[in-house]
Amino acid sequence: EVTSLLSLYGGQFSGEQEIRVNSPFWILNIPSEDMARGLMKRTVCAKSIFELWGHGRSAGELYASLKDYPMEKMLPYLQSDSTYKVHIHTFNKTLTQAQKIKKIDALEFLPFKGKVNLKKPEHTFWILEDYGMDPNNVPEEPFHLYFGRWVHGQRELIESYSVKKRHFIGNTSMDACLSFIMANHGRVKPNDVVYDPFVGTGGLLISSAHFGAYVCGTDIDYNTIHGLGKASRKNQKWRGPDENIRANLRQYGLEKYYLDALVSDSSRLIWRKGMLFDAIITDPPYGIREATRRTGSQKETVKSAERSTENHIFVSSSYHLSDIFFDLLKFAAEYLVMGGRLVYWLPIYRPEYTEEIIPRHPCLKLVSNCEQMLSSHTSRRLITMEKVKEFKDQDQNSYLLDGQCMPYRGHNSFREKYFSGVTKRIAKEEKENQK
Repeated sequence: EVTSLLSLYGGQFSGEQEIRVNSPFWILNIPSEDMARGLMKRTVCAKSIFELWGHGRSAGELYASLKDYPMEKMLPYLQSDSTYKVHIHTFNKTLTQAQKIKKIDALEFLPFKGKVNLKKPEHTFWILEDYGMDPNNVPEEPFHLYFGRWVHGQRELIESYSVKKRHFIGNTSMDACLSFIMANHGRVKPNDVVYDPFVGTGGLLISSAHFGAYVCGTDIDYNTIHGLGKASRKNQKWRGPDENIRANLRQYGLEKYYLDALVSDSSRLIWRKGMLFDAIITDPPYGIREATRRTGSQKETVKSAERSTENHIFVSSSYHLSDIFFDLLKFAAEYLVMGGRLVYWLPIYRPEYTEEIIPRHPCLKLVSNCEQMLSSHTSRRLITMEKVKEFKDQDQNSYLLDGQCMPYRGHNSFREKYFSGVTKRIAKEEKENQK
């Protein structure tokens, strides 16, 4: 998420620090404080951002680093008419109050001239200490120490957009935190057009609209799009007259960004050629809590019909997981703008997982692959891809396998390679957990 936002706002990871993969602290090079604030207003993975005045592997290295920091950069925040506070944060270790006071007193060489105000200081300075990630093996001394001026923090987004308070929800409405992470992976910005082909109750549209993008979506479920049928909320039997996607956006003051939501089958294209989206952000159904369906049947004969409360009739057949992802990648390759991003979730059975099973397309580059653990054996991967090549007719039925462009021949051969039994295993484990 942070890497995506740096590419959007400007900046990069610093070469100063030996980056430890699991370190909770990162050093970034960001051109201005305004850019740093802009990044923090969007991220939900980072807690705070600081102007770094010094750091080191020991207290001695930290103090030497602070003495080398330009005095002209310090002085505006140390004036006699200002107030300040020094806060200590230790990761993976708890210090006593006496230990904290000792560490603060050791900074007496810094020219603090203002008054201490512990409740509402103008400037807050932090000592950050990293004691590693292993709670069973905490070192006596920290691996790394940092000192800096607090610039901005952001944790309000998750609470203010909580699904618990949302007007219209479904069985699989996306958690607000994950929804904003997906929008950030997609680098959604003002005036973008963002599309969700499996829109459901529109949870993913809300996060994109919050960042100023115009949003739209499609779903095969007529009742969900029109806000009809049984409610998903506890102690409520039927959906109310104003439970729909538009009402959700209205709830957050984002209705002006809502384009529309259509009843449509994602396996059958409805958009004219040249209709381009800046980002496609979606959570495809896995066939566990939400059915995987498409219109028609294998033999194009009517075998079953489903009827909504509005007497809307359509024929549906099963939609294999492999076909869902192939159609999604093909659609993104054709309808994304150049440099636009596709962000989606991929279910995984962990004992059999290898990176080779991630679906690829010759027009899309894999940008990131992040895991969300669901259980010891199952997880889902947040896949982010970027369009790097114009879509041509020969890409219509192609996918990448081991770097080679191959023709797609349907779910049987494709699923053997990629998704053999994934849905069944996840469903079985979920039933066992419910018991």
